[in-house]
Amino acid sequence: MTAPASIAEIRALCADLPTGDAEAAAAAAARQGVLTKPPGSLGRLEELAVFLARWQGRAVPVLNRVDVLVFAGSHGVAARGVSAFPAEVTGQMVANFASGGAAINQLARAVGANLKVTPLSIETPTADFTVAPALSEMEFAAAVSEGYGAVDPACDMICIGEMGIANTTAAAAIAAGLLGGGGEEWVGRGTGVDDAGLKRKAETVDAAMALHGASLHDPLEVLRRVGGRELAAMFGAALAARRNGIPVMLDGFVATAAAAPLARLAEGGLAHALAGHVSAEAQHGKLLARLGLRPILDLGMRLGEASGGCLAVAVLRGALACHSGMATFAEAGVSEG
Repeated sequence: MTAPASIAEIRALCADLPTGDAEAAAAAAARQGVLTKPPGSLGRLEELAVFLARWQGRAVPVLNRVDVLVFAGSHGVAARGVSAFPAEVTGQMVANFASGGAAINQLARAVGANLKVTPLSIETPTADFTVAPALSEMEFAAAVSEGYGAVDPACDMICIGEMGIANTTAAAAIAAGLLGGGGEEWVGRGTGVDDAGLKRKAETVDAAMALHGASLHDPLEVLRRVGGRELAAMFGAALAARRNGIPVMLDGFVATAAAAPLARLAEGGLAHALAGHVSAEAQHGKLLARLGLRPILDLGMRLGEASGGCLAVAVLRGALACHSGMATFAEAGVSEG
């Protein structure tokens, strides 16, 4: 799987996206109809099994290998006081991931997933996007390529997540750039900023919209100009998954914003993605609704790190256990209603 080397190559990969396997989905739905239960009685578990069948291309899907891909990046806009934590926490948390001490280490182990953490030039913050594009075209293409190449075509599903102080501000700016609205409409408290910090976040997003407004018609330019390396990498991973027929589990507000340009670049661009949860970050639910994504879990989480998305894998495992393991009416000798 060759990773894209330029914005032109990225744009080309976003065209003519695979649409999934309709025959596998139909076969999975037919199986659901003859299992020993009233039709539809497993609710969304049935829908999730059919979804996985479509994107894995098999009537009885599997989750033998789930890869959790966490990308870390540093943001120049952090210097504007938009986070409750200092910028150096990004690097410190990457070290914590490596030593196994973070929440995502525990959750990935609990759901039987492989965790891969990729730091992206965390010693070099992006430009402050209120005065210049966050990334040059070369830097942006490199970050997308890094995420694209992190996806192994042999895996059954990927979960994408991030670490990056100030990246909820970047996510809010991406949402505003793609969907319209000002800073107040899209910012939240992130790591826990006070009212003054929330005001700074909104002002920062508004300043970015004013500076980059003429370029915001292009979803890739939105991501390049007001995003960050880890957001670009998550976009690249979501794109690679689509090109390779791999379903994607999105985490919270930042991961959803990072993938959102794909939905604007192509009709049904996020049809292969599930929202693992709706986070406590104020505008995540609104962003999901605008993208037509229905979250699996609602646990008041707002950590990032792919934590909520990873936890939702347990629900998918339950869906597939029923889909593959239940007897049909004929097999069990049970009369159908």
